Amino acid sequence: MDTKPKFTNDQIKIALIAKALSHPARVYIMEKLIGLNSCCTSGEMIGDIPIARSTLSQHLKELKYAGLIQGNIEPPQIKYCVNKVNWELAKILLKNFIK
Repeated sequence: MDTKPKFTNDQIKIALIAKALSHPARVYIMEKLIGLNSCCTSGEMIGDIPIARSTLSQHLKELKYAGLIQGNIEPPQIKYCVNKVNWELAKILLKNFIK
């Protein structure tokens, strides 16, 4: 019988958020999208960030996997935006964790 405590949902979410924000490029992407208060394409981001386009795509994928951003597909491109609901939840979780 396993009597070890299980991780809470909040602990799992905090770890996912922390992992998503664990690279300066991802922090930069979040700051840019928050500052724009709108959506933009990876092509609009690539000129401002010192990484390759393929690396930017990977960082966007990590942020999207964590639920911090969402992509709106408007062929032939994807516009990325902050997922406002999840970002607000992330701020609450992190604030409560850091107390």
